[in-house]
Amino acid sequence: MVKRVSLLLVCAFFALGTAAAQTILNGAGATFPNPIYQKWFSDYHSAHSDVQINYQSIGSGGGIRQLTAGTVDFGASDGPMSDQQLADAKRKIYHLPTVLGAVVPAYNIPGVKGDLKFTGKVLADIFLGKITTWNDPQIAKLNPGVNLPNTGIVVCHRADGSGTSYIWTDFLSKVSPEWAGGPSKGTSIKWPVGLGAKGNEGVAGLVRQNEGALGYVELIYALQNNITYGVVQNAAGNFVKASLESTTAAASSAKMPPDFRVSITNAPGKDAYPIASFTWLLVPAQWQDANKGKVMVDFLNWMLDQGQGMVTSLNYAPLPKEVVEKVRAVVKTIK
Repeated sequence: MVKRVSLLLVCAFFALGTAAAQTILNGAGATFPNPIYQKWFSDYHSAHSDVQINYQSIGSGGGIRQLTAGTVDFGASDGPMSDQQLADAKRKIYHLPTVLGAVVPAYNIPGVKGDLKFTGKVLADIFLGKITTWNDPQIAKLNPGVNLPNTGIVVCHRADGSGTSYIWTDFLSKVSPEWAGGPSKGTSIKWPVGLGAKGNEGVAGLVRQNEGALGYVELIYALQNNITYGVVQNAAGNFVKASLESTTAAASSAKMPPDFRVSITNAPGKDAYPIASFTWLLVPAQWQDANKGKVMVDFLNWMLDQGQGMVTSLNYAPLPKEVVEKVRAVVKTIK
């Protein structure tokens, strides 16, 4: 009996020791990269049982707010923080690119299953409320031979602060002077028309539930929900469908600034998909908790070395090699 009690005490001691030794990092932000982040954090934990990385997919705006307030250890966003937001953070924040992704125009039109063609102007006019039916002459002209119904377009957009919205509106602002001079670009804007939902998941759900719906979602959400999505005219005048190759092509011409805050929407190049973007982890340059900082640095190096090989399975494009090396150099400076 004594031996049994002793054994239980020893087991309890080791269990408490393991729990006490575990380092927990908490993050929040973009829904755009959430599928790959959840995979990374899970796989990293499997290889490092003493580390738990928790991530809440609440939208880029929420991630920036929580990071600024100090309620999370790191944030994530698809729209770079503004100069004012960086100043409000009261500490130096690095924008570290993690993957590339594409935002697609996803739709639910009964009887239409093929890939519809869209120009940036047509997409802008739909989201401005100027084009209201699927058989509008501007859409029909782009899609000859397609039997477009006289069905009203149900515009679907994000209701929360969203990096996916930033990417979408950044593109619309580049191709439509009326959009640029009106709603403009941002993670949170005043939408002229439409229904709102939280997260890429919410917008995907709206599109599936409403006949005649058109919304914008990250590519993997369209694929996972079996939602049809269209091809978009790029800066070279070609109609391009979102893919790993066309997303990578959009990044190939990017001139990466030292702080990594770059836009690659409407990028030049005949094969570039025009609504593509890097997404960023927002990481403090200095950590009060040295152990947490050390764990974050180790994870970031793991992400650059091993994590990049996992991204294509979830339809993200990996970082270009030259970007990986630039990110690695910045990670070395995190203290």
